[in-house]
Amino acid sequence: MCEEVLPNLFRIKIPLPDSPLKYLNSYIIKDPERSLIIDTGLNRQECLEAMQMGLDTLGIDLSKSDIFITHLHADHFGLVSKLVTDSTNIFFNRPDKELMESWEGFEAMVDYAGQNGFPENELKAAIDKHPGAKYGSDWIPELKVLDDGDVIDVGIYNFKCVATPGHTMGHTCLYEQNKKILVAGDHILIDITPNIQCWSDTENRLKHYLASLDKVYDLKVDLVLPGHRRLIDNHRARIEELKEHHMQRLDEVLAILSKDSMSAFQIASRMTWDIDCESWDLFPVAQKWFATGEAISHIRYLEDEGRVVRKTVDQTIKFALST
Repeated sequence: MCEEVLPNLFRIKIPLPDSPLKYLNSYIIKDPERSLIIDTGLNRQECLEAMQMGLDTLGIDLSKSDIFITHLHADHFGLVSKLVTDSTNIFFNRPDKELMESWEGFEAMVDYAGQNGFPENELKAAIDKHPGAKYGSDWIPELKVLDDGDVIDVGIYNFKCVATPGHTMGHTCLYEQNKKILVAGDHILIDITPNIQCWSDTENRLKHYLASLDKVYDLKVDLVLPGHRRLIDNHRARIEELKEHHMQRLDEVLAILSKDSMSAFQIASRMTWDIDCESWDLFPVAQKWFATGEAISHIRYLEDEGRVVRKTVDQTIKFALST
């Protein structure tokens, strides 16, 4: 499906089979001299066919197009290797680029998940079903780094990069001040909340994410172009809802820990999730993985505030309320 959102700015819905996200919004800014593709989809045939159909409908020449990727996740980055030509500029952020360059596989995340109570028999299955492992880019083309405040001019649009760490540490939005639009990637979504995962003791992803919401709150925006689901016409109201959601999540974690000390996996199993399953045991393993990572991001936030403390019991990290 291809639709014109604004003059010379189009949305192609790229299907994400077997994903609760349903589809990725890829945005195309069409210009006779050089077009811009924003986010691409997973590296799988269904995504490639939808992208090619949309580009053909618009008459986009890939040899006269550049690509901007909001962040490293496979549903945004994975298809790049199928679209790049010898003349393509691929615009990307520095933190995510450095992470990709230093990437040595999922082993560190697996070890950390195990320390946080994720059952060993489910760990491998979680990785095998991880979209980054199944549908990532075939290879990493040369990336042109853009930093916070850098500008991309394409046709009648003048986009300014806005670094919004949280969903990933390099996540970057594009802001068009004159047109009052924000290309938001996975920073602001409607109907669903961006997944804020943490798999490190040295990061506080939720703190970064909340600060990034505050960063874009005062921008003059009439329309948000998100990476998934519907377009958003009141970004401030949605930001307030997202912040309230995370405050409720923090309260929920504290309430769970008021009963006993628990691992992050145990805490996640007791949290409220919007998924059509009768019990935690019936959750798809990939959803348990995402839920545990999100639980850790809230625990780390509370831990840095001194409201939660940890101890290691039989090689498993347990959390408790501070006294």
